[in-house]
Amino acid sequence: MEGVEETLRTLSITQRAHSEEPTYLLDLSLQPTASDPGHGRLLAVSCSNFSIHLHNKDTLGLLGEYQGHSGTLCRVTFAHTSPDVLFSGSADGTVRTWDVRCPGTKAVQVFKSDPFHYYCSLDLSCNDMVLCAGTEQVNEEDSFLVFWDARVAGKKEGRRGGALGVYSESHSDDITQVCFHPQKKDHLATGSTDGLVNVFDLSLGAEEEALLATCNSGSSASSVVWSGRDFNQLLCLSHDEGLHLWDLGQLDTDQPLTIFSTPDARSLTPLAGGGSVDYLVGGSWLEEAQKLLLVGGMNSGELHLMECDEKGLHLLSSLQGGHTSMVRCFLWDAVAAALITGGEDAQLLLWKPGGEELKSGKRGSMKSASALKLKSRPHKKHSYQRDKEKA
Repeated sequence: MEGVEETLRTLSITQRAHSEEPTYLLDLSLQPTASDPGHGRLLAVSCSNFSIHLHNKDTLGLLGEYQGHSGTLCRVTFAHTSPDVLFSGSADGTVRTWDVRCPGTKAVQVFKSDPFHYYCSLDLSCNDMVLCAGTEQVNEEDSFLVFWDARVAGKKEGRRGGALGVYSESHSDDITQVCFHPQKKDHLATGSTDGLVNVFDLSLGAEEEALLATCNSGSSASSVVWSGRDFNQLLCLSHDEGLHLWDLGQLDTDQPLTIFSTPDARSLTPLAGGGSVDYLVGGSWLEEAQKLLLVGGMNSGELHLMECDEKGLHLLSSLQGGHTSMVRCFLWDAVAAALITGGEDAQLLLWKPGGEELKSGKRGSMKSASALKLKSRPHKKHSYQRDKEKA
């Protein structure tokens, strides 16, 4: 980890970009490989105004914008083996496919299911064959995992893709996260505001047989990340800043699954001079270092990079002088040894070791009434509390 620790300790801003509109930056996806090496890799950014921005990864220059969704975007993700294909999911009840070779054009494909399905999570299997979206709660008791064959994408502009099927019994509230295993095409982890994190093997068929494990976070799950050697661990973060790390390699043994757990990770963040982070942004498994990176933030925009293991959290680096309000998303580019972050100040930042910012002029907070309308229902709904009261 020494090499990565030194890299993280020396990160500073290399590039800064900001949206001309007062919008939150919600999610990031980095193109796996560039179809044209002369143009560099692309970065997709979802915004709270329902648009998707396409940037040059190295300069952060805006290359184009996609319009088409009419609800909050829950995810953007590039295909793994077809780098010119970008998927997006939305609370408008659609999953859309975009051709990044043609910025600004209409969606190539539109996937839908039931008219009452509004998606709040999305992912694509590692072999690019299956799309899965998680819905909001329907009829006050049901929520659904919807599956499509992703390979039909691009056959006809505007064509509606019919669902392959649904799972409907494993969650009872908004499914806030669906996350395919990075190496096992049929393994899927899901998290929900019902407090449950489920692991499926889709190759086993029907939902009951496919369900391999259910872990209870005791709270409303906000994100799920595959981690550990061979990606046999699961990190779960909750909307009230809880943290749980489980070892799925122990499923067939009598050993406990929990590696580390805390109902409030903020109290454990070892910041210089005392104090703690205000919130957790998310986690990312650093394959090259075999370590789990956790990013926490302050409401003022300051970021803190931590390692998470069986002993808890260990501060690696603090990043200042960047964002001016909450950070919503980040990704680690292992190839370039760079961190990319986006937040509620409408800023997109590129951090590199020893980098010197080429463009000055830090952007102030751009929060607006329209941005504040961003849906926060998963943060307010906690069915697990109702279950506890009944118990």
